[in-house]
Amino acid sequence: MYVKGFLFLAGLKNHRLGWSRWLLVLAFMGIAWQLYNIQVGPGAVLAVQARQMNVEEVLLEEYARGQITDRNGIPLTGVYTANGVVVFPQLMDDPQQDTKTLARILNINPDLLTDKAIDGAYRLTAPLNTAQLHSLQTTNLPGVFLLPVSYRYGTDTLAAHVTGHLGKIDSNEQLKQLRSDSGKHYDLGDWVGKTGLEYFYEAQLKGQQPKELAYLNLDARGRIIRGPGLTVETTRSDPSRRNVVTTIDNHVQQIVEDVMDAEVDSGAVVVMQAGSGDILAMASRPGFHPAPRYMEETIKSPTGDVFMDRNIALFQPGSVFKVVLAAAALETGLVNNSAKFFCAGSAAEPIHCWYEQGHGEITFPEAFANSCNPFFVHLGELLGAEQIINYAEALGLADQTITGYPVKQAQQDLSPIGSAFNLSNSSIGQGPVLVTPVQLAAMINTIASGGIYFTPRLVTGLSDDKDHSMEYIAGPEPRRALQTDTAKQLQELMRLTTTAGAGKQADLPVWGSAGKTGSAEVAGEEDTVNAWFAGYTPANNPRYVIVVLAEKGHSGGETAAPVFRAIAEQLLQP
Repeated sequence: MYVKGFLFLAGLKNHRLGWSRWLLVLAFMGIAWQLYNIQVGPGAVLAVQARQMNVEEVLLEEYARGQITDRNGIPLTGVYTANGVVVFPQLMDDPQQDTKTLARILNINPDLLTDKAIDGAYRLTAPLNTAQLHSLQTTNLPGVFLLPVSYRYGTDTLAAHVTGHLGKIDSNEQLKQLRSDSGKHYDLGDWVGKTGLEYFYEAQLKGQQPKELAYLNLDARGRIIRGPGLTVETTRSDPSRRNVVTTIDNHVQQIVEDVMDAEVDSGAVVVMQAGSGDILAMASRPGFHPAPRYMEETIKSPTGDVFMDRNIALFQPGSVFKVVLAAAALETGLVNNSAKFFCAGSAAEPIHCWYEQGHGEITFPEAFANSCNPFFVHLGELLGAEQIINYAEALGLADQTITGYPVKQAQQDLSPIGSAFNLSNSSIGQGPVLVTPVQLAAMINTIASGGIYFTPRLVTGLSDDKDHSMEYIAGPEPRRALQTDTAKQLQELMRLTTTAGAGKQADLPVWGSAGKTGSAEVAGEEDTVNAWFAGYTPANNPRYVIVVLAEKGHSGGETAAPVFRAIAEQLLQP
């Protein structure tokens, strides 16, 4: 009995020891998990807060965010470094007098500086003129330093509608949402993305640690430790922030914006890399400067719709849509180059021709090149709405997807083409037919690429603060939309448009071009149209697909085609 009892007690003890070990293991795992969460979650925030308890610091970067760059890593916002005024009031010999002197040099109210000093060290954001810079250098005020500051916005920013702009967090609801979406720390009043890529990639762009700062060390009582003096760091790392790398080419975008500023008051231009679908430039007018200091003035601008990106807005394409009908007719064998049609000009029914005298007897290639409305109304009747819709969809005119750019898609429906009385207007790109400039660029690229459709792409991926690639964003696989022979015949028709048709002003010596004009009537605007030219260059070895929309123009051939040529000529210069 005694032996049995002893064995029982020993077994019970071993059992309890086993449970104790497991409890210890579980406790240790819980602690390790908590430490892991602290390190990978709010760890960066806690590290910043811990450092701030031991230093008095001023950030030397305008916004602690990753950059939005072109395909070669060049920031599109015009990042630059310049001297900025950094003030440590604790180092002033006579804070009241020194503040007045600084205010006089900078021509600002000294009370503003006094208010800033309440919170400790600060940086002034106003740019310095030459006289102010010289005066600060010679006056040598204690506690006032001229230090290199990284500014996010230069004078010549690019692709403002694409990059978007910043604004302050102005509600607790927005604050909670941002913290939840990103897992990063935000405070009320922080600057965050409001539109464009700044908005869509806010969680990735947001920085948690300063990369450039100046600081003074503090003791346990918060007093400055005089020995080390001011420390300036400009090469720190912030693993939490990412750069957004776009497909935009800085050089191409600059050319487009310069030409638009000279030629287009209101409209859009897309440049796509032929054979890939990558968007090399995308500009909309009227434009705006994305720096927050200009926002109030921009919002009050009488121009109207300055924040609207016309490249992703829906417009009637006018005669550019005839490319769809030509593709359907060629692929189904409905027409051939020898087929003839009689154009009665202004007497034609149900829609007259823009050429009042009429083209008379005209072949299919001539009708395409000269954009003969009666011919394509007749062709639309032969094809029927279903065929037209099918080929419009095959050419991407029902898909607004842009890889890496998740904008809210505008409501688009091609089905009304088949409704009563709509077929004639739809056949010439009016009525219910609505497309975006980016969609037209993808359609023209399909023809230039031998019938292969490439989904437009605007973002290639994300990189870290050392410009090392961290994520690659690839679009859908290319798909065949047209037969190779159909694409070739369309190329010939579009080439004829620029050599002998309505698009002559888009032709280029040496390189050549191919494309289609469009003139879409605007409701209530009798004397003006939305003028289009959509094409590519060089004619025999396409490199650039260019779509031009000029609102309130005279015609596609007169208004948009010259803009196409001006851009193409500069792009092709050696």
